[in-house]
Amino acid sequence: MARKLYVDIETYSSVDISSSGMYKYIESDDFEILIIAYTFDNELTRVVDLASGEDLPEELEDALLDNTIEKHAHNAAFERLSFKRIGFITPINVWYCTAIKAAYCGLPLSLEAVSKALKLEDRGKLSTGKALIRYFSCPIKPTKANGFITRNYYNDSPTTLEKWEEYKAYCIQDVEAERTIDIILEGYETVDFERVNYLLDQKINDIGITVDVQLAQNAFDMDNIYSESIKNKVKEITQLDNPNSPAQLKNWLSSKLQKEVTTLAKDGIGDLIKEAGPGIVADVLRFRKKLAKSSTKKYLAMLNCLCADGRVHGLFQFYGANRTGRWAGRLVQLQNLPQNHINDLDETREVIRENDYELALMLYDDLSSILSQLIRTAFIAKKDHTFSVADFSAIEARVLSWVASETWREDVFKTPGKIYEASASMMFNVPLEEVTKDSDYRAKGKNAELALGYQGALGAMRRMGGEKMGLSDSEMKEIVRKWRKANPCIVALWYDLEKCAKKAVKYKQKVVSNYKNLEFDCDDLALTIKLPSGRKLFYWDPKFKLNSFGTEAIAYKGVDQVTKQWIHIDTYGGKIVENIVQAISRDVLAYSMQRLDQEGFDINMHVHDETVCEVPNENCEETLKKMCDIMGEDIPWAEGLPLNADGYLTYYYKKD
Repeated sequence: MARKLYVDIETYSSVDISSSGMYKYIESDDFEILIIAYTFDNELTRVVDLASGEDLPEELEDALLDNTIEKHAHNAAFERLSFKRIGFITPINVWYCTAIKAAYCGLPLSLEAVSKALKLEDRGKLSTGKALIRYFSCPIKPTKANGFITRNYYNDSPTTLEKWEEYKAYCIQDVEAERTIDIILEGYETVDFERVNYLLDQKINDIGITVDVQLAQNAFDMDNIYSESIKNKVKEITQLDNPNSPAQLKNWLSSKLQKEVTTLAKDGIGDLIKEAGPGIVADVLRFRKKLAKSSTKKYLAMLNCLCADGRVHGLFQFYGANRTGRWAGRLVQLQNLPQNHINDLDETREVIRENDYELALMLYDDLSSILSQLIRTAFIAKKDHTFSVADFSAIEARVLSWVASETWREDVFKTPGKIYEASASMMFNVPLEEVTKDSDYRAKGKNAELALGYQGALGAMRRMGGEKMGLSDSEMKEIVRKWRKANPCIVALWYDLEKCAKKAVKYKQKVVSNYKNLEFDCDDLALTIKLPSGRKLFYWDPKFKLNSFGTEAIAYKGVDQVTKQWIHIDTYGGKIVENIVQAISRDVLAYSMQRLDQEGFDINMHVHDETVCEVPNENCEETLKKMCDIMGEDIPWAEGLPLNADGYLTYYYKKD
């Protein structure tokens, strides 16, 4: 067994890591490592006080450069890049991250949260950690009262010396928490497939993406000018002190419409505009809608985390969704970029790049919308390269059909794969050729497909816009009935997998389902579901409880999306199926990215079911075809899953 080094560091940089990310934080000229705490295997933890002049111990230097020793840290990329900054260049594959191991096991990512979830008693003894980080590791505002200093040092006074000793104790405590987490979870092995995914994720984050700084900066500046002009117009009409205040604006609208206005959400504003009719109220609402665009924040995020190489790094959080293992976005949040529907993107980009505000106002009725749609295009390929973009077609629908062995759907995906049309044809018993792109049949088929695959019913139909399509409750209920009748294997899947989960939890035993040999197991800590790829989904601390319908359901510990508290959350067959399908879809993407990496592709980003690679301009058409072919290849552990990938080439990122 390899020797293990557990390590944690405390650092200083004048860069704000929360808005700029760790890559820019670490490359800052004033970055330094202040404290290092470390231990080997089960030995005592040592602390190295670099800030006060202590040297790095020889045993630590040797361990960092010895590739046979595993390096363990929480958010290990930070330690890896920090040591690289001071000259210790280590390969990615010697690093192991306890945050990722915790997330893999269905636990929170942060050290504080996972320690609390695992009830690590020692973590509660020093609750001043965040305050100490702010005190020693962040710059401070110079004032007359503090003597115009810009940071606190360990030896500023007897008080700071005392705080410094606490900081060192805090660093030691983090190392010991990391080791304890690793020991508690060592029985849950991370399969090789997932280990390779983590290493590739680190490589992708290291590669980064080039930003068109001229476009981003000018769009940011232009948006501020435009937003300010809109605020002034609203202020002039409403006479409000702060027209950007939701509370003030809702009060004004309530008085004008003679009804209580409780929301200014996008959908709600549209309804209010219709209700108001022509006039100043509708004008104010349209102005508000323009102000609600998020373009400024996205452009600012790009500029904030832009590194010296002209690229942004660290935009992907591996295992960000710890129920399914899907990636989450960080900093710029690539997972929720606005789509672009501009006819001439090239021309529009140039108008903004040249910062021609007057021309932009003449050409575009809603400049905020234009700037929002251009966010994607601020990511560009490096010189003499282009982006090769390929994505899977209807990946979740394909995986759901494959897991359930819903044969007619699988047959659809072996053709051009128009599932909305085929679903409508099956549900309403009409010839496929009658389900045209603009027909009501297709609209209903699409609504049903998006809403009903995971045991959704009337409520899901409403959330997917059934009412806005003009469907009554009775019509939506009938669509639910017809969809379920047309998809009996998927319906059976919901109930079968729920039974498997309940049996595993009740009897603490392994249960293999009839669907793709999905394997359920439960011990004293967690319910697990083994996927075809070999990795497992984890449901921590499962138990039975009555749900809101008064029936017995499984509940597991997870982070509540509203309160962010670690509590028991109910689940059911459809939700379990959704987790499994999304997890397998993620594994398909991950496996395809592994293949692309092995074939020499430089992956810059991936968003949902789409992969973006930076490829040389020469022979780029052939390269794109090869990329799509690789992503469409059969997967050994997903025999019979019909995959299809399509793509396009572009100098700047866009939604084709």
